[in-house]
Amino acid sequence: MNESGFGDRQGIGIVCILGYAGFGGGLAGGMANEAVAPITAVTVNKSLLAPLNLEIDPTIQAIRTQEKEQIKTLNNRFASFIDKVRFLEQQNKMLETKWKLVQEQTASHSNIDAMFEAYIANLRKQLDNLGHEKVKLESDQHHVAGLVEDFKTKYEDEINKRNESENNFVLLKKDTDAAYMIKVDLEAKLDGLSDEIEFLRQLFDAEINELQSQIKETSVVVEMDNSRNLDMDAIIAEVRAQYEDIARRSREEAESWYQTKQSAGRYGDDLKSTRAEVADINRRIMRLQSEIDMVKAQRSSLETQIAEAEERGELAVKDAKQRIRDLEEALQRAKQDMALQVRQYQELMNVKLALDIEIATYRKLLEGEEMTPYPPTNPVYLMHSLPVFKQNLHPSSEVWGEPIVTRK
Repeated sequence: MNESGFGDRQGIGIVCILGYAGFGGGLAGGMANEAVAPITAVTVNKSLLAPLNLEIDPTIQAIRTQEKEQIKTLNNRFASFIDKVRFLEQQNKMLETKWKLVQEQTASHSNIDAMFEAYIANLRKQLDNLGHEKVKLESDQHHVAGLVEDFKTKYEDEINKRNESENNFVLLKKDTDAAYMIKVDLEAKLDGLSDEIEFLRQLFDAEINELQSQIKETSVVVEMDNSRNLDMDAIIAEVRAQYEDIARRSREEAESWYQTKQSAGRYGDDLKSTRAEVADINRRIMRLQSEIDMVKAQRSSLETQIAEAEERGELAVKDAKQRIRDLEEALQRAKQDMALQVRQYQELMNVKLALDIEIATYRKLLEGEEMTPYPPTNPVYLMHSLPVFKQNLHPSSEVWGEPIVTRK
């Protein structure tokens, strides 16, 4: 866009030089054959005036302001050049009219011809100065074109960065989805462990109740304590003492009975039955002792299993909570990175759109200057306001466009 705009400006300068060259050859035919071009209508692309959600970085805004000031300076210089050309055109018309009047008169033309030649030489000198100024403006044009190319390169680099950021966002989204699946799996495992702990507690309570009922049915001599914490060692010691007392008394009775039988001379079946009864009592004592030991072992095993299950459940819950916190932090960082990348992309789009609007406006102004046949000599200032851009990426961030003042 800039190249076409500056090309129009060069065209204006060439037309002016050709006009004055014709004037040097003959003032009568210079401006008489000049065709008045029609004024073309200025069209506005409404899509460029639509409000957009944009945000400008302060650094980019400063660069943009500096470039806008440079463009304003060049525009003002070009406007002054156009004013000089218009003034010379008016002088040319005036001199042409005077020349016609002088030709109609019969007076002496020697002094008038010398005066006109001096005036024409002065005008040619001014035209040469304007040519030098045109060369300088062309060099400025090349400089601005180089700046435009640099900005195009930066814009392409930012587009590549944007594509890379989008790829990173897709990868982060995949990682987030995988982390969410892991979170769901850990929550399911946590529920399973909680159910297992509850089941083990219920099983332990049932086995304790069953053991207590078995102990009640086994011995009628044992007195149960109503306290919640059963002293199994004391109960076992008491049962053992009772059975040892029973065994001792049984032995004493057996020995007395045996002595009585022996003294009476009765050995046979009575002695065998007594020995059988003693052996049966001993077997009952051993069986009760083994049952008591088995109950104690079962109680210790159940307590150990319950403690291990509770410890595993607590560790699993802590691990799951830690992983959930890590995943939430990673997700928050990913959201912040994505918001930053989107903000940078919007800033780049804002800069591009602002440059496009300025270039289009500048080109329209140059085209209007070229197509206007007799513009006013005094400078006229046009206020061209850009549409208001407002960005709401974040509730606290708002960016407003600035009006561009162009001298015509």
